[in-house]
Amino acid sequence: MTRRLLIRATGAARPGQLAGLGQALARSGARLLDINQSVTFGMVSLEALVGLDRDSDLESALNEAGDGLGLDVQAIQVSAEDYQRWSVQASEPRLILTLLAPHLPAGILAEVGALTAEHGLTVELIHRLSGREALDGGVPPFGACVECWLRGEEVDLDILREKALALGAMHGVDIAIQEDSIWRRHRRLVCFDMDSTLIQAEVIDELARRHGVYEDVAAVTERAMRGELDFQQSFRERMAKLKGLDESVLAEIAEELPLMDGVERLMKHLKRLGYRTAILSGGFTYFARHLQEKLGFDEIHANELVIENGKVTGEVREPILDASRKAELLHEIAAREGLAMEQTIAVGDGANDLKMLAAAGLGIAFRAKPLVRSQARQSISTLGIDAVLYLMGYRQGDLEDDSRAG
Repeated sequence: MTRRLLIRATGAARPGQLAGLGQALARSGARLLDINQSVTFGMVSLEALVGLDRDSDLESALNEAGDGLGLDVQAIQVSAEDYQRWSVQASEPRLILTLLAPHLPAGILAEVGALTAEHGLTVELIHRLSGREALDGGVPPFGACVECWLRGEEVDLDILREKALALGAMHGVDIAIQEDSIWRRHRRLVCFDMDSTLIQAEVIDELARRHGVYEDVAAVTERAMRGELDFQQSFRERMAKLKGLDESVLAEIAEELPLMDGVERLMKHLKRLGYRTAILSGGFTYFARHLQEKLGFDEIHANELVIENGKVTGEVREPILDASRKAELLHEIAAREGLAMEQTIAVGDGANDLKMLAAAGLGIAFRAKPLVRSQARQSISTLGIDAVLYLMGYRQGDLEDDSRAG
């Protein structure tokens, strides 16, 4: 009858330990059923599940090998019931929980542990995606990020995310929860809103300021936020107030557009890694084209200002790019590129982006208002837009090492 043992070895990491333990297992005729090893701060932890079909003094062989390797080795009998339970757990869905912030307070671990336990989830693995904090204790250049792998029976993701959002707000931490699947590491298309996402400005507000009609435009925006106007109505009313603006002002504003924190780093890595990138904006092609030339977006889709005799007419060419059109464009680009929707990512900050975020495989509300954050599946508020790379599963060290090698 097969005996199953869980072998656990811990100690200071050094070369040759895996070889030594492997030889002891081989001499005992053990079959390797599962194995996991990690090294953290110079300490190794190795767990191996093995099966034995014949009698052997494996425990003594392992202890002898451990003494010579500087390892504390335990051999734990695994019952048929435990083995069956582990096998069932391994087939359960996996969730990825990501913690992001300039610094991660230690207390968040207890809170996250309680939250996951409340939903019957086991923390299977925790690892760091961000770089190490500097010796002087300063804020890490790209923030702090830890990824947790969770395993358990199916849960209500909407409720879990709602609680995670509230918990994160209490601690100043972004908590993202996404389902793990083959698609998670095979995203190929990333689409962005422009205003207040790629740039730290709302262009229409900047145009209104230059034209002396900011208060009028802001009043229309406020009516739209109260639900008195839909996007297309409010957009047309605001545009009408820009009639007569000199075209030269557009060029001045384009040159002064403040880029969002982290956007240049994000685009550098996305382009090098082969992602297709697009701007899907309810703003204007004039400024989206400027960003395309500056940052290298593959394509842009926005509203085309009508300019006659060097003056803005207060109109745009149809169709107006609203929330529905953004979602349609995301689908169209994915189909044209031969991609499944699960391979798409969308990033935006406003209610006008919600349909696009919902349609994407990974939809991220970036520095969005509470209503948008609550409706989007993922959100980032504490770091720059390059933190999108963390939600895609990339380690900072891997990205920077690859960048230097290239």
